[in-house]
Amino acid sequence: MAAWVLARYLLPPAVSTFAPFTALVALQATVYRSVRDCLQYVLAMAAGATLAATLAAVAGVHGWTFGQGPQVAIVGFFAFSSGQGQIDYIGHLITSVGIGALCGLAAHLALAPARHTGHRQQAVTDLYTTMAQRINDLADTLEANDPDRSHLRQWRRDWHRLSAECERIRHTIDAEIENGRMNPRRTSSGSGEALPRAGEAITVAERSMDHLRSMTRTLDYALDSGELGNLPAALRPRFSAVLRAVAATTEEIGRASHTDPDLLGAKIDDATAELDRVQQQERTTLEASPAVHALQGTLLTDAGRLLVDLRSGLRGLAST
Repeated sequence: MAAWVLARYLLPPAVSTFAPFTALVALQATVYRSVRDCLQYVLAMAAGATLAATLAAVAGVHGWTFGQGPQVAIVGFFAFSSGQGQIDYIGHLITSVGIGALCGLAAHLALAPARHTGHRQQAVTDLYTTMAQRINDLADTLEANDPDRSHLRQWRRDWHRLSAECERIRHTIDAEIENGRMNPRRTSSGSGEALPRAGEAITVAERSMDHLRSMTRTLDYALDSGELGNLPAALRPRFSAVLRAVAATTEEIGRASHTDPDLLGAKIDDATAELDRVQQQERTTLEASPAVHALQGTLLTDAGRLLVDLRSGLRGLAST
């Protein structure tokens, strides 16, 4: 208790627990054994701390994983207990470990894992195809005379599911990028750029889905409150046209082949121009109620932010 109290007030909290533990280790059957074990423990801690500081200085904190720490202790234990610290034994131990490592690497090179670049690209394509379908569904809902609210609720769940799918696909892309490093198996030409581009496409999809979720939620609330039917008749087909242009853009982004930046930029420009016309019409609609103006403003804001993120993503895709 005294050791913990002193360490608690004199040392940082991260190391204060070592004091009572050391006090327990030091308590042995005789005074001599207590002094001996205490000195041995302090020296062992000093050696471990020095080794840790040396490894951190040489390899860096990110070059040495936590899982490798037990290996240091295990190998050190065998080298000290079985070899009694003899240089010959330590040399033989290192040689044995080296032989095992070389054999393991040779087996892995001979049986190198297959490359799955095409599968990762197809997963991104399928994701964007589903996104485009849902965006077109939203456009149909705006144009429908009697939209089905159950569909909107299902699409809200779909956006959450697709967001989780984005995370899963990103993990598989990262794993495939690592799989391609030092892999002797050949793959199709252009695969070096395909995976980074697929990762960038996933980033664009995640950002876009934030706005699409908000838009779907807004339409769901508007349909429930009856405000959706109060939108100006001319605005609904025009805003649907904006959504269809966005859907065409997402399909172009999701293509497995390299996307033409000029073509993609033209599609985004068309959608932006259509959105500008809708915004101009919304500003000239004076007879609408405040609730309808708020609904229009929310939809237009989400659409504008969506197009901004798509344009920003275009620059990222063009650089990969």
